[in-house]
Parts: sequence; structure tokens; C-alpha cells
Amino acid sequence: QVQLGESGGGLVRAGDSLRLSCAASGRTPSVAAMGWFRQAPGKEREFVAAIRKSNGDTYYGDSVKGRFTISRDNAKNAVYLLMNSLKPEDTAVYYCNAVINYVNYWGQGTQVTVSS
Repeated sequence: QVQLGESGGGLVRAGDSLRLSCAASGRTPSVAAMGWFRQAPGKEREFVAAIRKSNGDTYYGDSVKGRFTISRDNAKNAVYLLMNSLKPEDTAVYYCNAVINYVNYWGQGTQVTVSS
């Protein structure tokens, strides 16, 4: 069984920064990639960022490019999301995602609220 534990959400003001963390525990022999998605009320879940474990290649959603940075710690099976220049439209529940043996695993989500 694989568990993903997220932390770092909270309430901030527009223009502030926030750092999310996620660590995978349990049977994680083959984490291929980890990343973040988000879901705002009344909207579909949206891709935010992802990073490959093998070579560190990163991918970003268009709405966060240039503002968010994803990084990893392979030894800890952890992934981080540094969010700069936050906007009210970044308000959402952020979910950690891990691809392990071609299966998607999800964290429980952490709330990020950006006030104007």
C-alpha cells in the first residue's frame, strides 16, 4: 500500500509565496514521477506540475509557468512545490500525485487560499 502525505497549505495574500511538500510512504519501489494537481470549487481537477524521478524533467500547467517550481528528493520519495506570486485564482485544494508501476496514487489534498 502507498500513502501520500501532503503539507504546507494555508491562507496567504496575493503576491505571497507558499511551499507544498509531499512524501510517499509504504511500498514505493518504483516511483516513476510525482506531481501536483489542483481543484477549485465547481471546477475540474487541473494539472499543475510534475517531475520525473529518473532525470528530473519537469512539466508545468500553462497557468503556473514562471511562477511555480517543482523539485524532488528521490531519497525521501518526496516532491515539493514552491509557489510564488500567488493569485486569488490559485485558490484550490492541491493534490499530490505519484505514478508507481503505471498506477496513479493521490494524497488527501491540502487547501491553498489566496486572498486579494
